[in-house]
Amino acid sequence: MPKIKTKSSAKKRFKLTATGKIKRAKAGKSHLLSHKSRNRKRKLLQAGLVDAGSYARIRECLPNA
Repeated sequence: MPKIKTKSSAKKRFKLTATGKIKRAKAGKSHLLSHKSRNRKRKLLQAGLVDAGSYARIRECLPNA
């Protein structure tokens, strides 16, 4: 049986934590930053976790991780 390939797009966007949760980057930090507050931009830098509804779909894209 052939090996299952990892989705390249998912490999670049997500990382697994030691407990099996999936880390992701928060949206909204790439452009139009001048009107966003300093506080908001700092909070967008911190990693978020993938919610329960999307977890299974993303985990399928990362079979070897």
